[in-house]
Amino acid sequence: MEKRLKYLVIHCTATRAGREVSAADIRRWHTSPPPDGRGWKQVGYTDLVHLDGRIERLVRNNEDEWVDDWEVTNGAAGYNSVSRHIVYAGGCAADGKTPEDTRTQAQKDALERYVLDFHAKHPNIKIIGHRQLNGAKACPSFDVPAWLQSIGIRQ
Repeated sequence: MEKRLKYLVIHCTATRAGREVSAADIRRWHTSPPPDGRGWKQVGYTDLVHLDGRIERLVRNNEDEWVDDWEVTNGAAGYNSVSRHIVYAGGCAADGKTPEDTRTQAQKDALERYVLDFHAKHPNIKIIGHRQLNGAKACPSFDVPAWLQSIGIRQ
């Protein structure tokens, strides 16, 4: 049963700076049975921002203000039926553990275009970072509210 979209949630893959991530990696991490994956029925994100700024669709989406059952991804427990999720490859320092904004300039530019376009189409949908839904997480390793203001989005 479809529900009204309330959030666009921005994530990072929590991988080292400069490490590319593929759709196959994400599918394996999320849908493979434990211990290799999480055993989810669906991946956590609708779209992936690659290091070169290319955006890859991971889960089909009709771009309206409703989350249909077939559009639900598993990005944030308790919010998936009312959210769309986008992830960028990166988010950790070279040690692979410390949260760090590792977005390349191409990723920053692509994410800005994506978010501005999304906001123009859906001005009433709140755009947030994953950690705004779960304070125990550092994801997406940058201050989304401050970044939104810097690109002209006031919520």
